[in-house]
Amino acid sequence: MVHDALKSAKARPLWHDPEIMPEVQPALCADEKCELLIVGGGFTGLWAGLQTRERNPQADIILIEQTFVGDGASGRCGGFINTSLAHGKTNTEAQFPGECEQLAELGTKNLKELLETLERYDIDARYEKTGEMYVSLDEESTHRLRQNYESMKASGADVVWFDKEQVREQVNSPTFHAGIWDRGGQDGVIDPARLCFGLKHVLLTLGVRIYEGTRLINLESVGKTGMRAVCAGGVIYSDKVLIATNAFPSKISRIRRSVIPVWDYQIATEPLTNEQCEAIGWHKSRHALADFVNMFHYFRMTKDNRITYGGGGAVRYYYNRGTHIDLMDAPARYEQLVREFFETFPQLEKLGVRFSNMWGGIIATSTRFSMVPGTAYGGRVAWSVGYTGHGVSASRFGARIAIELLGYAPSDILKLQFVTKKALPWAPEPLRWLGVKLTQQALIKADRNGGRRGLWLKFLDWLGLGFTC
Repeated sequence: MVHDALKSAKARPLWHDPEIMPEVQPALCADEKCELLIVGGGFTGLWAGLQTRERNPQADIILIEQTFVGDGASGRCGGFINTSLAHGKTNTEAQFPGECEQLAELGTKNLKELLETLERYDIDARYEKTGEMYVSLDEESTHRLRQNYESMKASGADVVWFDKEQVREQVNSPTFHAGIWDRGGQDGVIDPARLCFGLKHVLLTLGVRIYEGTRLINLESVGKTGMRAVCAGGVIYSDKVLIATNAFPSKISRIRRSVIPVWDYQIATEPLTNEQCEAIGWHKSRHALADFVNMFHYFRMTKDNRITYGGGGAVRYYYNRGTHIDLMDAPARYEQLVREFFETFPQLEKLGVRFSNMWGGIIATSTRFSMVPGTAYGGRVAWSVGYTGHGVSASRFGARIAIELLGYAPSDILKLQFVTKKALPWAPEPLRWLGVKLTQQALIKADRNGGRRGLWLKFLDWLGLGFTC
């Protein structure tokens, strides 16, 4: 049944619909000069270009992208947007003590401004205000989920508790034991590629020069005031450079030490029929969902009633920072996701649900489980990388930090530990691969043991490595 359900699936992100793909901009073919060079055409690079332009309308900006805008993680993610900047309250308190409340306020403001930007520039990213919902899968995790609910309720959060019967009225899965729905704020889902394409259109309208199909070969300083970027097709001379390559190989050694590329895989169903929708009832509530476990699945409905489903045990780190597109060809991972999908919704297996798309994308993971900003070359180069799966909305804030580090209307946020605290670098191979493998196995074991953390995870907690959430 698994093979039958996948046999017609395209190896392409659902969001990369050929009918909506914008025209690719020509590659760089001559030397250029600019004030700010942005390297990377994903969320961080696009938001950096727009926010820089809004702060300084006269800024001369060039953005280069190795393939096409939205081809990396930004156009391959699940499209969940929320206010989190540091991967949840527990991790925020562990990594940046004393800043939890301030970062929460900044995250709320960031998401509000993101949505206002979509409206201001008429970007149709297919936003839906769904809130966030976590579901427990056994009695022990239900107890822990209830504790979270009580804590959130006591802090004034607008949360709803669903017991077993109630949660299955919201989304009919025999695996769900309980749920928390955080319905406050503006958390929800978007079409991530449409967001990229919309931002690209706005930047072009505002006069930003975009060169797609342009690879950065080398980056070096020119005296003490400028930078020289050697690219395939020409050389770009600039005053400042913003690196927005996230998980992909960087020319800056500090960035390479800060993040590792972790592959995450997803599948998407064909649009559900009326009968299939009624069988699970999810089309009425439309919650954005995640399992309340360490190795969690995340799943959502699209505007045309498809289900996208990813994460869980299909997440992989490949030895020595593998990022080649060939790693998207992972039939075992997609088959695993289909089996887990049908465990969650067995009624859809009986009703013959088929999958239209299967794809992979790369998460940039830092040791502190949140973005890592930084500068080099005397402040002429800046970056924000390592969103660890929470980058759809946090990348806008990361872009803000990076442009402020470059001198574009800097504010007091640059004084936060969130910005100034250095992230612990990743270990070299083979220790890096071994550590990630041991951690993944330990997280799976903890999920099987009611969330109880073994010695390895407790050791990582003591080191402050970010696996506390």
